[in-house]
Amino acid sequence: MPGSAGLAASRDYVEAFLPEDEPLRAARTRAQELGCVPVSPAAGAFLRFLASVVGARAAVEIGTGTGVSGLWLLRGMNPDGVLTSVDTETEHQRAARETFGEAGIPAPRARLINGAALQVLPRLTDGAYDLVFADAAKTEYGEYLTEALRLLRPGGIVAFDNMLWHDRAAEASVHDDETVAIREVAAAVRENESLVPVLVGSGDGVLAALRIG
Repeated sequence: MPGSAGLAASRDYVEAFLPEDEPLRAARTRAQELGCVPVSPAAGAFLRFLASVVGARAAVEIGTGTGVSGLWLLRGMNPDGVLTSVDTETEHQRAARETFGEAGIPAPRARLINGAALQVLPRLTDGAYDLVFADAAKTEYGEYLTEALRLLRPGGIVAFDNMLWHDRAAEASVHDDETVAIREVAAAVRENESLVPVLVGSGDGVLAALRIG
């Protein structure tokens, strides 16, 4: 069995498998400056894969950040696909627009909405989206799932970041509100017969589920 050094090397290998380009590296620098934590490179690559698999033309992102996950999603979506991204932080979305511009993403492909997700999502159209990705308030993940199931078409995908929650989710003795909420949404996805789920260990863990009903 590999030791901790071997596991760390394997994780580094996974994260470096698809190197990020300059627009993504610049977006990560902005994220550090603004104090937000983007998805890891491997998690971003997984999001691009998901968007490509479903041929996404319309996607929703909950938590814009500086555009790291959004750029990965846009690169996996159809060339005419539109990403609707929701965030409460105007400065983060300004940075995301800069990221998308540097990557050559046409402005109409990124629809950035400033506001609280649970106020914005109910205004979006039922069954009109191919993919919903959540990376915002962990205590709201259960409500994001409810909204995602309404927004997704059959055959669409919902995904959540931070599902390992810095290795806290697996620790039965940890009961803070965020960790409990993450465990609860994981159980809800796993037990929903209209979803086919998978939990991958890339980054801080990404939970994805295909809606089949």
